[in-house]
Amino acid sequence: MLKAELFEIIANGENSGVEFKRDDIRPEQLAKEIVAIANLQGGRILLGVEDSGQISGLQRPETQEWVLNVFRDKVHPQIIPFYEEIVVEDNLRVGIITLSMGVSKPYVVRHNNREEIYIRMGDRSELASREQQLRLFESGGLLHVEVMPVAGTSLDNIDTDRLDYYLRSIIKDPEIPGTDSEWIKRLLGLGLMAEDGMGNTVCSVAGLVCFGIKPRRFLRQAGLRVMAYAGEDKEYQALLDVVLDAPLVGRWQVTESGQKQLVDEGLIEKFSSAIEPFITQESSDIDEHMRREKAWFYPWEAIRETVINALAHRDWTRSVDIEVTNYSDRLEVISPGKLQNSMTIDKMVAGQRSPRNTLIMEILRDYGYVDSRGMGVRTKVIPLMRILNHIDPIFEATDDYLKTVLPRKKADVQGH
Repeated sequence: MLKAELFEIIANGENSGVEFKRDDIRPEQLAKEIVAIANLQGGRILLGVEDSGQISGLQRPETQEWVLNVFRDKVHPQIIPFYEEIVVEDNLRVGIITLSMGVSKPYVVRHNNREEIYIRMGDRSELASREQQLRLFESGGLLHVEVMPVAGTSLDNIDTDRLDYYLRSIIKDPEIPGTDSEWIKRLLGLGLMAEDGMGNTVCSVAGLVCFGIKPRRFLRQAGLRVMAYAGEDKEYQALLDVVLDAPLVGRWQVTESGQKQLVDEGLIEKFSSAIEPFITQESSDIDEHMRREKAWFYPWEAIRETVINALAHRDWTRSVDIEVTNYSDRLEVISPGKLQNSMTIDKMVAGQRSPRNTLIMEILRDYGYVDSRGMGVRTKVIPLMRILNHIDPIFEATDDYLKTVLPRKKADVQGH
């Protein structure tokens, strides 16, 4: 690092990726800052700089050795830092610890026979809340939320008719459970039920979301909130504001003639019925078959793919709804949670695959709800929007959500 770059960092002050510290702090205090920054997005710790930005310089004779000992003794899993020292002027040095974003989250401070998880909140390092810890475990690949138990549920909250069809007709399982104990054993093996640690066998998140009876009764973030407005924002009175509560997959049966028949709609079908009147327009003319032609403001397959992606990849640790909102000029889909793993919008658009909820994704793929290659954004959403609406979808990713915006056709916006 050049001296000019150091001065610029100091001038900009502390933030979520920069921490100033004297080097006379205790080892566990330095470890706390290391862990918090590694658990977020990486950054730098400047040793020998006061909170005010004044450079007081390093006081320890062997600062690098002391820093490396802190990493070795207090930080777990092991992180290999980049350490350098900049001479500001004679006998005045600043130590710089550079940390990349950790790939083995969560990182913990080991001290006094305890392990504590810290995360960066603005320019402060704080103990991670339970929800933040869950997300760190998930991002580190140590926790799969979709197979976690849902308190208060039981086999009675699973629609075994849907499951029977799934096992018998979708995955061609040769042995269908006949008793409750057989169902529980099979569902534990499939990850659709789980032990809750208190002697109970309950539904897993995936089991309840995919095959549950009224999933929102026990998992408030299940389902979809669907809204429609006449104008370009929510200041207008809502034309539609409903919360749909249903398992992801429909309940089907095979008729005596061997045909597949939908008996009860799943969440995707219920969403289609709810949103269609607001994204289509019937022609005033009647064709030769005595029918009115229906015009779509957006390619239906692009909407369907976007909503299914939101359901398949959402962060189940966040207790907020997926929102689908139609405005006069666009349709927005907001899926709770930061993009999974190291996924970015550029990678998603390029077709990279990195499912957060593998079990849910596989079930949706088995039913044909999901593109078999898992590249729906690249192969469906973007091409269809370009062909039919002559515009690209817009993606916005934050630490709290992924928003997908499908702009309406220009001619429809102008009323032509």
